[in-house]
Amino acid sequence: QNIIPSSYIYVIANDKISFFLMTEVALNFQPPLLLKQLIFFKCVKFSRINHFFFFWEQYLELRFNKCVRLCGTVLFVVQTILYTGIVIYAPALALNQVTGFDLWGAVVATGVVCTFYCTLGGLKAVIWTDVFQVGIMVAGFASVIIQATVIQGGISTIVNDCYNGGRLNFWNFDPNPLQRHTFWTIIIGGTFTWTSIYGVNQSQVQRYISCKSRFQAKMSLYINLLGLWAILVCSVLCGLALYSRYHDCDPWTAKKVSAPDQLMPYLVLDILQDFPGLPGLFVACAYSGTLSTVSSSINALAAVTVEDLIKPHFRSLSERSLSWISQGMSVLFGALCIGMAALASLMGALLQAALSIFGMVGGPLLGLFALGILVPFANSIGALVGLMAGFAVSLWVGIGAQLYPPLPERTMPLSLETYGCNSTYNVTNWVTTTEMPFSTSAFQIHNAERTPLMDNWYSLSYLYFSTLGTLVTVFMGMLISLPTGGRKQNVDRRFLLTKEDFLSNFDIFKKKKHILSYKSHPVQDGGTDNPAFNHIELNFPDQSGKMSGTRL
Repeated sequence: QNIIPSSYIYVIANDKISFFLMTEVALNFQPPLLLKQLIFFKCVKFSRINHFFFFWEQYLELRFNKCVRLCGTVLFVVQTILYTGIVIYAPALALNQVTGFDLWGAVVATGVVCTFYCTLGGLKAVIWTDVFQVGIMVAGFASVIIQATVIQGGISTIVNDCYNGGRLNFWNFDPNPLQRHTFWTIIIGGTFTWTSIYGVNQSQVQRYISCKSRFQAKMSLYINLLGLWAILVCSVLCGLALYSRYHDCDPWTAKKVSAPDQLMPYLVLDILQDFPGLPGLFVACAYSGTLSTVSSSINALAAVTVEDLIKPHFRSLSERSLSWISQGMSVLFGALCIGMAALASLMGALLQAALSIFGMVGGPLLGLFALGILVPFANSIGALVGLMAGFAVSLWVGIGAQLYPPLPERTMPLSLETYGCNSTYNVTNWVTTTEMPFSTSAFQIHNAERTPLMDNWYSLSYLYFSTLGTLVTVFMGMLISLPTGGRKQNVDRRFLLTKEDFLSNFDIFKKKKHILSYKSHPVQDGGTDNPAFNHIELNFPDQSGKMSGTRL
């Protein structure tokens, strides 16, 4: 996932620069949403428990009911399995291109390794391996950028080549939502997408709640912002170097690579083959991003499944039994994610597929939390109907876009040249200038007569999927809540976004006194550890109040 944007810049344009602004907007307004998901830090009194609760889903049950919580859990599981399959498949392409290693052997090996250390180490192993892998990612990118800059004669040459090739088109302000990549689709659609990832995705939220205080959780987001920018800068520079190197001899058009996602590995072999170990460093770079994401996803899937789907129905299970079940869930979800990698190979451009999945599923989930936090009269009926409506609409447009891709003028792929290719490459029928669609899906229906539905609804930019799902969920939730008694319910204001929560976003360097206390973990009757988090426990001073629905 860390190398795919470089291929996008090569084929489409350097709109990825706008991701910086988009990410800053999303993360800058993230803490208020985060505070409400971590609402337990300051206001919720638990019934007597002695195991770790999942704040992400617990909020849905407290604000609405168990049915809404269960639906949110199911959508999260579906989203994470689909996305993780894509993440596993992406670096396997790199390994296949660089080393000739069997593609599906690489897919299986990746899934097995992630499942192994996630099952044995839990969240602590996931976080520490992530820290180490960030350094590997930066080193891999740096090796490519430095060598490409030397070969091409400096940064100025790379920038000039990209400018002349139209790869530095930053300011496309076309408001048409059917255009694939514009300033507005990236800023608006991207903000919703990133907010759903950082705000309501259990894989991320479990990291926040492992912090000792809300201050640390917020600061971790801003530190993450700097790291994300660094990775995006490296990815953009690699994409620019990629185009500069092959601006007159495109490897994709020349059939030297089978997919655009293999362009970066092709560049690595071209410029680093004389430096032993550096191609391997790049493979490690590609795999670092994958191992980080896959391990977090498997850990979150296992933890959520045990907490929401098993423990409520099998309360008599012992701690040892739940431990074995949790580890078994990690193995099961690892196998499912490996299987989903096969589906990822049929979905065309991988970055677009990943963001589409986050939009189709993450958008309705974001809408569900926004409904609970921002709309005081929203009730469980409205939330459930809104979630189903948002998911149905976003799924409709997402699947339609796979079956009937938008016309080339919507995606705006740029020209790819082959006039400078060496004839010794043994490729015939050269074409001087070629415009090729970046996304070719195996699910695509060919030779279908274009209808207004295809040219408009199915051509909606995939970056707007999350926006669409969020807005439909909130609108339908409000519409259904009003006639079903939403105005009569008495919702505790601590479940809603308050002015204090919003203003606290702007004093990020001011420490708060809402501290989480951790202690060693004794097991008592009536409670069990969740093995995915068996190294920490929250020490709540008061656990006397039984909660139900929206009332404390």
